[in-house]
Amino acid sequence: MSEILVLVEQAEGEVKKVTLELLTLARSLGTPAAVWAGPGITPEAKARLAEYGAETIYVASSSDIVDHVVAPKAELLAQLVAAKSPAAVLVAATAEGKEVAGRLAVKTDSGVITDAVGLGEGFVADQSIFGGGVNVHSRVRRGTPIVAVRPNSTAPETAPGAGAEEEVTVALTDAARSARVVERVKQQKGARPELTEAAIVVSGGRGVGSAESFSVIEGLADALGAAVGASRAATDAGWYPHQFQVGQTGKTVSPQLYIAAGISGAIQHRAGMQTAKTIIAINKDPEAPIFELADYGVVGDLHQVVPQLTEEVTKRK
Repeated sequence: MSEILVLVEQAEGEVKKVTLELLTLARSLGTPAAVWAGPGITPEAKARLAEYGAETIYVASSSDIVDHVVAPKAELLAQLVAAKSPAAVLVAATAEGKEVAGRLAVKTDSGVITDAVGLGEGFVADQSIFGGGVNVHSRVRRGTPIVAVRPNSTAPETAPGAGAEEEVTVALTDAARSARVVERVKQQKGARPELTEAAIVVSGGRGVGSAESFSVIEGLADALGAAVGASRAATDAGWYPHQFQVGQTGKTVSPQLYIAAGISGAIQHRAGMQTAKTIIAINKDPEAPIFELADYGVVGDLHQVVPQLTEEVTKRK
């Protein structure tokens, strides 16, 4: 079967869940090959990649790749595409991943698909477009298909691969070196999972009422082991930090379960969460647009419903 390149997402040597999802997806369409960009690969990371099907692990360990912004990863992948002629390239549909995909498409004169939530035979992708108003099937018609896939779109499954390591040397152009990383500030990580990778997300909107009242949303999230999200109305009001905004101008999530509390369901918000496997809406307005999208709906005051739900979840632990 043809090789499919998967750009590894990792933090301090730890392989992120989305990479395991991409390897699982690649395995259904060809032979997965992981691409590790930068230094810091560990035996544990190699074993993890092999566990989920990576037959080959291309390692470009030059620090130049991570000392400059985005462009070196695109050049690394472009060189691998030219040398290995893969059937496709898969990246995570993160802000950086989509920029890498776009740059790679230009370099290889290929088509690119972003925000795919599924990928089938012939590399036909499932997408939600126009702010989530239309679902389409898309396929690249020229060059090597480059597909950015949303996290949590595929359930990761183990299927051991050879995990053969192959060192790769990348020759960066002056253009790729034009923007340099001068400082890194480590963000303090809480106990909750990362928003874009969480299997369960509990989000609050305008109906929460205040920053202090977001503790109700956080309580349910903690009981479920979930991440906390917020609508644009809530973040613009200063009730919750902007990095937790879910929506067209915020983060896109695709969890197994999405609970929207006090969120009306404007198209901007729906674009960021409508591919969740199961959606539960809690809103006191029975005409709220979010109910059109929800699998289950509760018409009621979130300040009464959510604490009761939290209590029931806690009892069943």
